[in-house]
Amino acid sequence: MDREALWERLKEPWDLLVLGGGATGAGVLWEATLRGLKAALVEARDFASGTSSRSTKLLHGGVRYLELALRRLDGRQLKLVTEALRERKVVMDLAPHLAHPLPLLTPLFRPLELPYYGTGLLLYDLFSGKRRLGPTRYLPPKEVAGLFPGLPKTLGGILYWDGQFQDHRLLLALLRSALRRGALALNHAEAHAFLLKGGRVAGAVVKDRLTGREVEVYAKAVVNATGPFTDATRRLLDPHLPPLLTPSSGAHLVLDYPLKTGLLIPRTRDGRVLFLLPYRGKALLGTTDLPAEATFCPLPREEEVAYLLEEVRPYLGDLSPYIRAVWSGLRPLVGRGETRLLVRDHLIAEERGLYTLTGGKWTTFRLMAQDLVDRLDRDLGLGLPPSTSHATPLLGAGPKPSLDLPEGVAEHLYATYGTEAGEVAALGDRPLLPGLPYLEGEVVHAVRKELAQKPLDVLARRMGLALLDQEAAQQALPRVVALMAPLLGWDEGRARAELEEARAALPGLC
Repeated sequence: MDREALWERLKEPWDLLVLGGGATGAGVLWEATLRGLKAALVEARDFASGTSSRSTKLLHGGVRYLELALRRLDGRQLKLVTEALRERKVVMDLAPHLAHPLPLLTPLFRPLELPYYGTGLLLYDLFSGKRRLGPTRYLPPKEVAGLFPGLPKTLGGILYWDGQFQDHRLLLALLRSALRRGALALNHAEAHAFLLKGGRVAGAVVKDRLTGREVEVYAKAVVNATGPFTDATRRLLDPHLPPLLTPSSGAHLVLDYPLKTGLLIPRTRDGRVLFLLPYRGKALLGTTDLPAEATFCPLPREEEVAYLLEEVRPYLGDLSPYIRAVWSGLRPLVGRGETRLLVRDHLIAEERGLYTLTGGKWTTFRLMAQDLVDRLDRDLGLGLPPSTSHATPLLGAGPKPSLDLPEGVAEHLYATYGTEAGEVAALGDRPLLPGLPYLEGEVVHAVRKELAQKPLDVLARRMGLALLDQEAAQQALPRVVALMAPLLGWDEGRARAELEEARAALPGLC
């Protein structure tokens, strides 16, 4: 993929310019492209470099949100849950290589927990309707002990189903699917000022953060999809605008801990739920919910790491020796108040021709995008056809290709690239690191096909290794830089600088 050609295309007039390359922006680009709009997207850093690669990797309605809806008689929470439960199956159908059903266990320790949690999870199942992923059922103590030998003695458990996915890979599939239909997406390209015509937004000034050059990009409509930076983007238009968001941080630990199924801890000391999930051969523990400032490189606070370890300790003991990676994401929560009680719904706001789409959650990205494009259709009289994003498979969807590779490597490639797995392997089938399924061809593919420009673009947001094992990512960095250098025209000095920059940035995954 020729980045220079994409930069030149930015000079063309557009129907829609999307600011922000996370789940929200990628969803809007895909939706708009499918409905016939000429759409472009720019991202200040790398695609999915913020919240959208740092989620809990669940496609879910939200067990806790259902409990809040019923306890507080909150219709907005209930609407969000029912929509998300429908959408999780839609996403699995659109990208079956990236998303799959996941069983989760809620252990029972006191007699009254069985009717309480059992009824709640059966309702969760009921609200899924025909799109439920599996039956909710009671497991006797012996079966629970077989799944989680480290648990204290239980009275059994409730097994229910949700969805799991690779967030960064789904985002890339959305972007590349849109690119194949004529859209444009460019990373490391920052919109730092708006272009105005008659006092209304008519485009943006975009700076290439890799070269320093700038271009004026004109569009009939501009969408602010910058997640936690929504208010900062709005204030480029008017510094006096009141905030829409209360950002909160969600820390996660990745553990080298074997799991057969997910574990839901339904009650923590701050009223949240906690998940311990099998994910790509590791276990993912999360998450926290603390007020936070919007920053490009959020790091988990010490108290967040301590909180996660303390909350899981009564169930499985001290898991700190198993930690392989720690990272944090920022939630763009709409409204003001206590973050754990704010509804995870989305908001569309229009200010002088700037359309802001914010809030929401990964599971409902498609509905968010559809609502935004529907709003543009009404406001601008575009006469667009109905949405087909619910039934248009993404790039990579399809049968598993036959690969002459070790089973673990072949499975990894399919679960990352889908039907493109063979093409990736053909670019270089040497292991990137001994004992791991990652191949050198993945680095080449990331640069040639997925616009990776930095070593952590590859390790964190194309391959995902830095999210799983930061020590292994450090070990892989020199080889990744060596593979990227000839592809991107780096001389020895530039390659050395990129390596040192990546080593320093790895803890924050920036």
